[in-house]
Amino acid sequence: MYILIDNKSGAPIYDQIYSQIKSQIINGSLKEDEMLPSIRGLAKDLRISFITTKRAYEELEKDGFLYTVPGKGCFVAPMNVGLLREENLKKIEEHIEAIAKLAAACGLSRQDIAEMVEFGMEGKG
Repeated sequence: MYILIDNKSGAPIYDQIYSQIKSQIINGSLKEDEMLPSIRGLAKDLRISFITTKRAYEELEKDGFLYTVPGKGCFVAPMNVGLLREENLKKIEEHIEAIAKLAAACGLSRQDIAEMVEFGMEGKG
C-alpha cells in the first residue's frame, strides 16, 4: 500500500488517506481480505497522529471498504458489487458534467455528444 500526503493540497490528511486507500481498493491494488498496516504503524510511517489514521480507517470501515478483526487488525472488505457500481456511477456523473460544460463552450449539440459517446462505446459492449 502506498500513501502520499500532500501538505499543500488543502484537503484534510485523513481525507487524503481515505481517498487513496479507497482508490487502491476499487482499482484492485489492495485485494479482498488483504491486511492493512496497523493504525499506529501507518501513522508512524506517514509521521502523523494515529488519531488521523484512525479516523480514515473508521470512515473506510463505515463506508464498507474495510473490516476490523479485534486483536488482528484491519482488512480489505469483500467488494460489494452495489457499492462498486455506485462509486463508478458517481465518477460517470462527474465526467458527464464536465463533458456538458465543454460541449456548451464548444457549441456542440446533444446529438453531437450522443454520436461521440456512441463512437466511443463501439466494440465495448
